[in-house]
Amino acid sequence: MSRRIVIGFTVMALAATAIPAEADQASLRFPSSAFPLGTGMVPVKKQRSVVPGIDLFNVVHGKSTQGWTVSVMMPNGHDAGGLATAQAQAAAVEAAGFAPGIVQVVQPAAADAPAVERYMVRLGLWTLKQRAKADKMVKDLKEYGIKAKADYLGDDGTETTGPWDMRVLMVDPKVFKGSFRTSVGKSVAARETVSSMSKLTHAIAGVNGGFFNIHTAKALQGDPMGVSVVGGRLLSEAVPGRTGLVITEGRKARITELKTAVTAISSDGTKTPIQGINRAAGPDELVLYTEEFGAKTLADGGIEVVVNAAQGKVVNVRQAGGVVARGNYVLHGTGLMALWLQEHALETWTMKVDNKVIDLRTQKAVPLAPDTYVMGGGVGLVRNGRVRITALADGQASLNMMLRRHPRTMVGITKSGGLILATVDGRNPGVTVGASMVEAAQLMRWLGAKQAINFDGGGSSAMVIGNKAVNRPSDGAERTVGDGLFITTP
Repeated sequence: MSRRIVIGFTVMALAATAIPAEADQASLRFPSSAFPLGTGMVPVKKQRSVVPGIDLFNVVHGKSTQGWTVSVMMPNGHDAGGLATAQAQAAAVEAAGFAPGIVQVVQPAAADAPAVERYMVRLGLWTLKQRAKADKMVKDLKEYGIKAKADYLGDDGTETTGPWDMRVLMVDPKVFKGSFRTSVGKSVAARETVSSMSKLTHAIAGVNGGFFNIHTAKALQGDPMGVSVVGGRLLSEAVPGRTGLVITEGRKARITELKTAVTAISSDGTKTPIQGINRAAGPDELVLYTEEFGAKTLADGGIEVVVNAAQGKVVNVRQAGGVVARGNYVLHGTGLMALWLQEHALETWTMKVDNKVIDLRTQKAVPLAPDTYVMGGGVGLVRNGRVRITALADGQASLNMMLRRHPRTMVGITKSGGLILATVDGRNPGVTVGASMVEAAQLMRWLGAKQAINFDGGGSSAMVIGNKAVNRPSDGAERTVGDGLFITTP
């Protein structure tokens, strides 16, 4: 192939779409205003009633006008970095006889994090149907020891014409008298599809929940990365200050920031904090395993105390690595906390676990009643009708999460207490581009949410009706996930 050498590198700046200041839609009616993204026209939608008080909307908008480019990877394996790093990579590409350009990208500011500039090195521009040419460029660069990838420009998160493909469930609290609940499926440790959890809970509809821990033992990867309360039982601790969805009295939903306080209390009066629930223990940690855990605890050299939950009586002290029998819970200690258990949790002694979930906006405890459900989402999107993305506090202040487009799952609450569940499909060039975090917030405001949260996305995004997915998960089929949010009959 012919190549030309570029002496200098032109830096082009790309930025995200501006955020409107206030919500336009406050009722539970589907908005009649223009789609907030792309060309600003009213989208095409199909509506059907799921049950009285719950409507499903299929929403499509925009058309594909973008194609492919090639992005050169930085030494750290990312596709964007600082200017000096990008310049060095561009020089290496140029020395190999190719024609690179440097592109500035801007990670949008969040409510708790400033905008951040990054730089990418890119080559070539091809139409949507010319993916093979971009792939060939990647192979050509590899021959010179340069790592690169084909990138669809619609995924960038900058200005686009779409298209978008969404599913939106609107629940009218004045008509629908059922309830909302979360589920971890058959166990905390294992992952399940949303449709499987929906069948288990006899749900009318549902969506996937929050992030789950893929950086642990395979058998434990269903562990939610944040707070989980199912039917009043605390099954996973909060990451302090992160955003979650709280459901009380079975149908009253709100979005807030949360923390948990879990304490073990020995019959000798000694107290100590419990650092984790239903997850692998770190060094010098005390972890609680409930009967919902559903797997053997890890044999990590620690000490375990088996407690009869009804009586609060220690029935066994054992080496770590065993089952959690129904009716019992297990306190698992490593290092210093193993020593604490050996001193304060002897057989026939009693042990109490005190659980608290604290709403950080009110500083009040969430009642852990049988009709209470709590799910850690991921990122707060909308607060009091305004875009307020808490990316840093919620652990997602990155270029990939803030600017890049992915499939998304969002949940919103209207002024009247109505519930909005939405998925926007993505990673399907020419069919649907997904949404950036900023765009997810814009979409929820447009749909009428006064409060909104972003749940797990990507291949995890799934919406089910009658135990069957109604969106198109980007993996080609439903991914197994950690938990889900469901709508159930009275």
